[in-house]
Amino acid sequence: MFSDLECDYINPIDLCNKLNQFVLPEMGFQAFLTLCFLLSGQWSALFLNLPLVAFNVQKFVTIMNKNHMYDATEIFRTLGGHKKECFIKLGFYLVSFFYYLYRMIVALISESE
Repeated sequence: MFSDLECDYINPIDLCNKLNQFVLPEMGFQAFLTLCFLLSGQWSALFLNLPLVAFNVQKFVTIMNKNHMYDATEIFRTLGGHKKECFIKLGFYLVSFFYYLYRMIVALISESE
C-alpha cells in the first residue's frame, strides 16, 4: 500500500482511510492471542509475542491522544518509518507462523505416541 502511495497510484486520504480501519483490530487480536497464550501456559509463545504487545500498547497510547494512526497530511513525512514498521511486523508474523506450525506438528506427533 505504501509503495502505491510512493508511485502515486493512490491518494494519501484514501490510503489513510483504508489503513486506519485495521490498526485497532490488529492490536486487539494480538492482545487477545497473547492473553490466550498466558491463560494456556504457553510461555515460549507468550514471550515471543510480548515485545509486539508492548509496542502496540505504546502505539495505542499515542493513538488515544489523536483520533487516527495514519494522518494524510503527514504520511509523506513518516512514510519511511511506516514502511520499516510494516516490514518488521511482516518478519515477526512470518517467524511466528513457522513457530506455531512447528509447535502444532510437535503436538500432533506427541499425541500419536
